[in-house]
Amino acid sequence: MTETQVDRSRTFSWTDPAETAALIGSSTGLETLRAMQEGRLPAPPILRLVGATGFEAEEGKVTVFMPAAEFHYNPLGSVHGGVIATLLDTASGCTVHSTLPAGFGYTSLDLMTRFIKPVTVASGVLRCEGGIISRGRRTAVAESHLYDERGKLLAHATSTCLIFEIP
Repeated sequence: MTETQVDRSRTFSWTDPAETAALIGSSTGLETLRAMQEGRLPAPPILRLVGATGFEAEEGKVTVFMPAAEFHYNPLGSVHGGVIATLLDTASGCTVHSTLPAGFGYTSLDLMTRFIKPVTVASGVLRCEGGIISRGRRTAVAESHLYDERGKLLAHATSTCLIFEIP
């Protein structure tokens, strides 16, 4: 580090994720997501890690918000693809979660991602919208689209999720 560079830092905290995970399946997926949205349950640690500022949930649709920040950057000076994929995976997965009855969970089987435009702090608050493409008994396919604050498409993804009964 040169004398002119200033080291930046960031601190965040989270609650024990095991407490929330133990409740999964005791209510519908939508009820669980709304409890998180309203602050009755803590947000998952990953949302705090990436700096997401909130989300909206309805059955079959979830939108996640996150301001693009320097701490997301890769060596090329843009938001790292892994951060973008995390938002896309979160919106897709939570969309599937929003359709589940009590007693069921899900896990991602795949995530096919397409990066359209670079994402930088100039992109502003990012909006990642998830929606259901197909929902069966054992699998669901969801899609997600990431937009900058001006509504320009930055990336999109499709995800297949396995649906399972929680013992």
